[in-house]
Amino acid sequence: MTSVLHHRTDGPADAPVLILGPSLGTSLAVWDAQVPALARRHRVIRYDLPGHGATPSGALGSTAPGTGAPGALTTGTGVPGTPAPGATPTGAPGAPTPGTTGMADLAALVLDLADRLGVERFAYAGISLGGAVGAHLAVHHPERVTRLALVCSSARFGEPDGWRERAALVREKGTAAVAPGAIGRWFTPDFAGTDAAGRLMDDLLTADPEGYAACCDALAAYDLREELSRITAPTLVLAGRADPATPPAHARELADGIPDASLLELAGAAHLAPAERPEAVLSALLGHFGAPASDDSRYADGMAVRRAVLGDAHVDRAVARTTDFTADFQDYITRCAWGEIWTRPGLDRRTRSCLTLTALIAHGHQEELALHVRAAIRNGLTPEDIKEVLLHSAVYCGVPAANSAFATAQRVLAEDGTPLSL
Repeated sequence: MTSVLHHRTDGPADAPVLILGPSLGTSLAVWDAQVPALARRHRVIRYDLPGHGATPSGALGSTAPGTGAPGALTTGTGVPGTPAPGATPTGAPGAPTPGTTGMADLAALVLDLADRLGVERFAYAGISLGGAVGAHLAVHHPERVTRLALVCSSARFGEPDGWRERAALVREKGTAAVAPGAIGRWFTPDFAGTDAAGRLMDDLLTADPEGYAACCDALAAYDLREELSRITAPTLVLAGRADPATPPAHARELADGIPDASLLELAGAAHLAPAERPEAVLSALLGHFGAPASDDSRYADGMAVRRAVLGDAHVDRAVARTTDFTADFQDYITRCAWGEIWTRPGLDRRTRSCLTLTALIAHGHQEELALHVRAAIRNGLTPEDIKEVLLHSAVYCGVPAANSAFATAQRVLAEDGTPLSL
């Protein structure tokens, strides 16, 4: 190995270490949405794969055991050819030799990074290829991995020939040749046109073809299905239900093969779930990696979520009104309702808002309902979504309860200037 992986570190230097691995074609920025919260309790280390972000393809070295002499200009099939524009010539100093990179090579780079940073043991979460690196580490270096999360990953990523063909295509024509197909794999149609999706596509287009192709070689040779039972680290498997690259069946195979693994499937997410469903992924990771919380940390977490859901103005008023008589109650709802329930993995905030609205309608708590109508909008529900919740409650909570709820919700939405379609 001629150079260490480019990386970024966030969080307290003395906190437990959590390493985050990216997907093929992305950079460490794919984790941007999760890092601020994860770094509150962890020393978070993100890295770029070879040829991605700021890590050079040469991080893999110019040759590998069993390869031919360096210096020959070849394509992924070994036939003499011309490299893609911007690519490091195959076999030139620093370029990985086609067809020789394996998952063990990528895992070795991660261990090298950990060793250079003085990290002996670490938790690990990875997306797709990044998850495969983590699974390899958990199998072959179990003494290093404390906990594991596999996000939109697999024990085997399809037939090897498909990856070899993609590697050859990218070596010849560059990553722009695979960009159109990546959009449909990475994102659902509703997300594909967003700025966040555009930034991720930019990472793919700027990846060095040699490094990208070497990672394809690693995926071609990867098959961990018979070794999943060797993983002893507590493991969480996350799947996007709309993921065509690693469908939920791949996640179920991982969860079934890894002893005592947990499985969570996320609706509305394709292959890059951390970008498309950031809050849901974060919630799951916090639940899996979070150390047992003290009362102080539960209160801090609860207050952060309470402010995010109810708004600073409301929480500031509630805090200002706190007296010796109500202080214990305020502490209780912040720690328990907000710090333990609203922060749990498994349900996103939109779903929790729907449940909360229904419960308040059923019990006739109109003042709290008004508060949570505003919270529901803040959590991403539209007036049409709220209307559907109220209609549904009319069947199960009673028409009079729903009638009062409609009056309250309409008043709140009108006061806040939220457009109501006819």
